[in-house]
Amino acid sequence: MRENLLHWTNWRPSIGTHGLVLWVCAYLALLGNTSFLSASTAGRHWADPGTWLFAAALVLSLIALHALIFGLLANRWIVRPLLTALVLATAFATFFMQRYGVYYDPSMLRNVLRTDTTEASELLSASLLLHVLAYSLVPVACIWRVRVVAHPFARALLCRLLFIVGAALVLVISLLLVFQDFSALMRNQKELRYLITPANLLYSTARVLSTDAEIAIVRTPVGMDARIAPAVQGRKPTLMFIVVGETLRAASWGLNGYLRQTSPQMKALDVLNFSNVTACGTNTETSLPCMFSAVGRRDYDEKRIRSSESLLHVLSRAGVSVRWKDNQSGCKGVCDGLGETIVDPKADAALCEDGRCFDEVLLRNVGALTQGSTGDIVVVLHMLGNHGPAYYKRYPTAFRRFQPTCDTGELRRCDRQSIVNAYDNAVLYTDHVLSQAVAYLKTQQERFDTAMIYVSDHGESLGEKGLFLHGLPQAIAPNEQTRVPMVWWLSESFKASRGLDTACLNGKTALALSHDNLFHSVLGLMAITTQVYDARLDIASACTHSPGSTPTR
Repeated sequence: MRENLLHWTNWRPSIGTHGLVLWVCAYLALLGNTSFLSASTAGRHWADPGTWLFAAALVLSLIALHALIFGLLANRWIVRPLLTALVLATAFATFFMQRYGVYYDPSMLRNVLRTDTTEASELLSASLLLHVLAYSLVPVACIWRVRVVAHPFARALLCRLLFIVGAALVLVISLLLVFQDFSALMRNQKELRYLITPANLLYSTARVLSTDAEIAIVRTPVGMDARIAPAVQGRKPTLMFIVVGETLRAASWGLNGYLRQTSPQMKALDVLNFSNVTACGTNTETSLPCMFSAVGRRDYDEKRIRSSESLLHVLSRAGVSVRWKDNQSGCKGVCDGLGETIVDPKADAALCEDGRCFDEVLLRNVGALTQGSTGDIVVVLHMLGNHGPAYYKRYPTAFRRFQPTCDTGELRRCDRQSIVNAYDNAVLYTDHVLSQAVAYLKTQQERFDTAMIYVSDHGESLGEKGLFLHGLPQAIAPNEQTRVPMVWWLSESFKASRGLDTACLNGKTALALSHDNLFHSVLGLMAITTQVYDARLDIASACTHSPGSTPTR
């Protein structure tokens, strides 16, 4: 036995750089791409020899594709750390792809790169650790165990050239063998390319970094002509709260007809509930800049959106005081240069623990944001909301109404009903926070015409179709991830000063609307005149009957 142990200790086979690359590529193709292979062969019959040919061609093309990429990047000095990093990255990625149905497109990678430590810690689990070890321990050990053979420079260069050419030829030939089926698959399900791992990680990361690098430091101005329209006689200044929700889906909102009344406090108020609203994206990094932009989803251009000023800049230019208070991951550039207050978890022990705060913290000292102001004010409150997977951490114990609940971030360890219960409790708490925001606005009615707009950034999957969380590409995302609640509360003095017809507004609540309406509706409600305003996208435009109190049409 001692001799066997010594034999293993001394066992270090030699292999060339490209041989090691090829071996790792074969490993990744077979174990790192189960989601891609499963989705690509879905609906095919395995009794058909054509299915086996198609699957074999896909595996060969995966090996060749990654061999081509790694062959361009790897050399003898960096091949081991490079392959180690890619194996580990693939192990992490496959966990979320297999457990939650994640697609690693550029928007998802931007989410990953912008994730803060608190948010990341909620995703760490024993299951994740075991998965990463199972997928990476053996290949990483082998990568560092073998001896990488050194070759003279000329020979190494020739080997690399032959390897790259060979990989390219195998890739082309393997795809040509099944070209008709493969091309149809890629045309009809373009999103499947974001399951090819780790090529998806490399491509999406490069896209994100290149896009961010191209964005100008100085944002392109929007609404340079923005002005507050001539005020109605005797009108008070305006105080508007724009509350941005997180991960709250329309399907679980009580006012939308959900089987549970998860929004009882909003129901008790005189609110406008818009029941058919589509989000700009399926993650915060996409939706937040998009919903505050003049471009929106209808003319979606990520670079243009991220490099342009937002609705808040237009409001500020018109003379409105703009404040942003955040209990989540920041304003994503929407409030750049306008001032942003980030909630400090250490400053409020009653509402905060483990680096996170309940959303009522947004209303603590909110008066300080309006103190001393005599003009119009817009305060944006960015909620933590229903951010998953730890839904049970998003509400105080008093809101644990629906039981039993899933009290872990490892959703696969819970039955679906307990996941839904925890999620619905968090919705109940959001409803409570919104009612508290309205209660505060009511206390300010002697000084201001007050209003509140609430809209969630995107929705969430809770096990429907085997999907959890959010972030699927917009083209294939289910309604659970793209449909969101939107609620307006407008004080009587606010409606009167703008000549708003409540019955007319109620008639708009069932219309098909989207985040695109936010930019123009806020400008209309705040009586801002500017060429970028589009009355067709202002929900209240047709319901305003008081000339002079609204923007020029």
